[in-house]
Amino acid sequence: MRVGWDDLHMVLMLVRHGTLATAGQAVGVAYTTVARRVQRAEAALNTPLFDRLSDGYHPTEAGRAVARYAAEMEQRDLALQRELASNDQTLVGPLTVTAPELLIGPYIAPVLAQLADTEPGIDVSIRATNDLLDLSRRAADIAIRISRNPGDSLTGLRLAEQHSASFAAPEMAEALAQNPADEVQWILHSSALGPPRASLERYPNARVRFRFDDMVAVIGAARAGLGVARMPRFLGRSEPGLVQVPVLPPQPYMDIWVVAHADIWRSRRVAAFRKALVPYFRARRAEFIDASAG
Repeated sequence: MRVGWDDLHMVLMLVRHGTLATAGQAVGVAYTTVARRVQRAEAALNTPLFDRLSDGYHPTEAGRAVARYAAEMEQRDLALQRELASNDQTLVGPLTVTAPELLIGPYIAPVLAQLADTEPGIDVSIRATNDLLDLSRRAADIAIRISRNPGDSLTGLRLAEQHSASFAAPEMAEALAQNPADEVQWILHSSALGPPRASLERYPNARVRFRFDDMVAVIGAARAGLGVARMPRFLGRSEPGLVQVPVLPPQPYMDIWVVAHADIWRSRRVAAFRKALVPYFRARRAEFIDASAG
């Protein structure tokens, strides 16, 4: 009996993820399907590939060997898919775009509207996430990323440089203007260690009042008057109920990029999306940086 690629791929997924459930989630099938295909691979190869233990599936030496070969096959399969996609020069068919959620409304949606008018045959799907999806595995065709390093293995263009600044509700902004020596209460993203150093030079009387692990929550807390928050300039200036405050001078922030795998970058649908995207961002440069900051 010959073992098929689908079964070998499932062995690879189970080696990577350790449990039937997580392997199934990774490929979008039920855990019973993973178990069935692994059993079929073992029967075809006439050797056990996993030890079934209470804490999950542990690959045998044979299982690890099969996974290594399957990983090589996976790379060839992905390379073939990318080459076929790059050779597809039609303007009809699917295009998957990934972008941070907070960029989609003000900056990506207008581009999509323009693309729908000019190229109605392109069927766009959006994956709204800050996660860096694996473009080599076709998790998306093209990505908009806020990053200092969008990926050495990718092809891309810088859409916009950025500054960050400090923002607060109007009532808090007025209180800070009237009493600049008062304590500055900061709202931070959980990734920040403390108040920005540049702010402490002029406003050393500061403390962290709240931390949130989501930027939408940071914005909501700032709008509710709970404190001062640092955020990209485009975001703070576009949020109703927030005003920029001089607690933090405009600071260089991560750039916005559009990137894709080099093979996919050449495809006609990706090029059509870039044709609408790049000028839209570059025409709005003033929304991302403070020219007075140099």
